[in-house]
Amino acid sequence: MPSAESAAQKAALLARLPTLEELEDMTPDEFEEILDLKPKFDIPPAARRSMEQVGIISTDEGGFGGDSLVGVRSSLVRAALSKNRGRLVSRWGHILLRRALTSRLDAPEGMEPVDFVALRVGLLLRMGEADAARALVQDVDTGNFSLALTNLALDTYIANADFTGICPTMATRGSLRDDPQWEAAQSICLAYRGSGEAAMQRLDKALDNRKLARVDLLLAQKYAGAAGRVRRAVTIEWDKVKDMTPWRYGLATAVGMEVPDQLLAGAGSYYDKTTSLAPAASLARRADAADRTAGLGILSSSAMIDLYSQIYSDPEVSGQSADRAVLLRDAYIAADPQDRFAAVEELWGDGDRLERYSRQVLTAFAAARLPVDSGSQDQAFGLITSMLAAGLDQNAMRWAEAVPAGSDAWALLVLAAPRRSSPVPADSLDGFIDDDVSNELRKSAYLIAGLAGLGRIDTESIAQFSGRLELDLASQTRWMQLINAAADSNQPGLVVLLVGLGMQGGDWNAMSPRFLYTIVSALRRTGMEAEARMIAAEAVARS
Repeated sequence: MPSAESAAQKAALLARLPTLEELEDMTPDEFEEILDLKPKFDIPPAARRSMEQVGIISTDEGGFGGDSLVGVRSSLVRAALSKNRGRLVSRWGHILLRRALTSRLDAPEGMEPVDFVALRVGLLLRMGEADAARALVQDVDTGNFSLALTNLALDTYIANADFTGICPTMATRGSLRDDPQWEAAQSICLAYRGSGEAAMQRLDKALDNRKLARVDLLLAQKYAGAAGRVRRAVTIEWDKVKDMTPWRYGLATAVGMEVPDQLLAGAGSYYDKTTSLAPAASLARRADAADRTAGLGILSSSAMIDLYSQIYSDPEVSGQSADRAVLLRDAYIAADPQDRFAAVEELWGDGDRLERYSRQVLTAFAAARLPVDSGSQDQAFGLITSMLAAGLDQNAMRWAEAVPAGSDAWALLVLAAPRRSSPVPADSLDGFIDDDVSNELRKSAYLIAGLAGLGRIDTESIAQFSGRLELDLASQTRWMQLINAAADSNQPGLVVLLVGLGMQGGDWNAMSPRFLYTIVSALRRTGMEAEARMIAAEAVARS
C-alpha cells in the first residue's frame, strides 16, 4: 500500500501536467522542467569544477594569489565591488583592476563563491571588459549559477554578441526567469538545438503579443534563422527605431548588420567598449571605437596594432581608418626618423584628450623605435607619454640624458624610472613648478604626490612643496584609512579593489593629489611598484 507521502508526490506531479493545448506549444526543455527530469548539471560528476579559486589568470601568469582576500571582511569586498561604477580615470588603474578581478581567487570568508563571481562579473561588464567577463562566467559550471549570475551571464553574452553562449545556462537554469527577453533567448537556443520551426513559431507568437519591441524580435528571428533550414527574409527598418539597447545592438552585430550612426550618437560608451572587442563588427567601426577605448585600458597597444594591420591588409576598407593604417606603417618603416615622427604625430591627431591618449597607446612601439634627439624637446614629452602608455619604461629612459631637468618630459621620467637611488633635487622641482601652465598647477601637484608616494623626495621637500601647492597629503578620509590599513597588512588584493574604488571618474580632474599619493604609496608598499610608477606618470602626462 503506498504511503501518504508517495501519494502526495503523485498528486503534485499530476497537478503539474500540462493540458494538451499547452503541450503542443512546449519545447522538450520545458516539458522536462515540469516533470523534474532536467538535471541540475549538464556534465558528469567527475568533470565538474570546484567553486574554489574561480578565475582565469594564475599566479604564474601574473595573477594575484588565490588567498589574496583571505581574512578580509566580506562586507568590505562586496562594497568595493558593488559601489564601483566601472569608469576609472587611469588606464593603468583599469588594467590592474581587471587583472585582480580575473585572477583565480578564493571567495572571502562569509561570502558564497557564486556571489563573489557575480560581483566580479558585474564590475567587469561595467568596465567594458566583455571578453574577460565571459571567460569568468564560463569558469563556473552552469549548475552552480545563482539567479544573479544567470542574469549577468545573459548580459555578458549580449555584450559579446554571442547569443548561443547562454544556451548551456538555459539547459539547466531555464526556469529561473520568464520575462520576454529571456523567452526570446530561449527561442534562439531552441533553433540552435535543431528545432528551428518551433523557435520561429515562438518568436512569431511573441511578435503578435508584442512582448518585446518589434525590431528586437525581428533581429532574434534573423539570428535564429541562421541556425538551420527555416530561413526567412527578415527586413530591419532602422528608421523606425528611436533608440539603441544592448540587446538589439548585440544581435545586429552578430548578424553582420551596421547600426546607423545616428542611433549610436550619444548612446553612451557601452557601445564603443563592446564594438572595439567585437570580431563581428566592421574593421572601420572597431577602429573608431578603439580611439576611445584604448585610453581607458580596454585595448593594449599590441591589440591596436593588430587591428590596424588587418585594416591595412584589407583593400575593401577605406576612409580615415585606412589612412591611419598607412600612417602607422610609415611610423615604423619610413627611412628618415623625422618622417617617422611626423607619422606618429599625425596619428595622435587633434581629437579630445581621450582620443589623443588612445592614439598614443597605438604608437607606443613606434615611438620606442625612434632615436633619441637632444634637439627634440617638444617631441620628447609626447613620445615618452606614448611609450609609458604601453609600459615601455626602459625605452623611455633612453631619453633621460636628453631632456632638461624641470621639463615636462623629465617629470615623467623621474616618476617612471624603474630604479632611483637618490631623491629628486628640490631645485629641479622648483623649476618645474615655475614653468607649469596647467590648470591650478595640477601637473605639479600630481608630480609631488607621485614622488612622495614612491618615496623619491625627502620629508623636508614634501613639506615644502605641499605648502607651496596647498596640498594636504597627511589628512585621512575613511577610504584612505582602509587602503592604508590594507597596505600595512600586506593585502594586495584588497588594495587593488580599493584603488579601483578610489579612481572612479571620467578624467583625471576627478582625482585629487592626496588620493593619488595614497594609491601610489599603497601599491608600492604591497609589491606593485611598477604599477605605482605607471599610474603616477600617467597622472602627470594626462593632466
